[in-house]
Amino acid sequence: MNRTLLSFAAALAAFSLGAPVSAGAVAPSANVAAAFGNTVVSIDPDGRSRKIWLRPDGSWTGLSRRGLDLAGKWTAKDGKVCMSQSKPRLFGSLCQVFPTDPQTGIETRDPTGTPIRLKLVKGHIEKYPA
Repeated sequence: MNRTLLSFAAALAAFSLGAPVSAGAVAPSANVAAAFGNTVVSIDPDGRSRKIWLRPDGSWTGLSRRGLDLAGKWTAKDGKVCMSQSKPRLFGSLCQVFPTDPQTGIETRDPTGTPIRLKLVKGHIEKYPA
């Protein structure tokens, strides 16, 4: 997998929820409902970030570290959000823990083991920090 695709995959792995959802339906939990209309930011150690916007219909859009458009679908499974990416196309889905406190975010790791910080930021922002 090339570095750019790995970067996209890392962004996908950076998000999850607190409540499972049945197949074919997206029922907002308290955690995911807080993300609707807001921005989930994945911050790398070098300060660059990815932005993801979840929609209640199970779709998401975003911007990569390089400002490229991202899009896909999300579902909840076993207390995590699993995101698949269709723009640019990546196969499979990746799941990770979602931050439960928008004020502090969480420290976690991407699939390559690189430490990342996840934050929930109010509003639809395209530049971080705003």
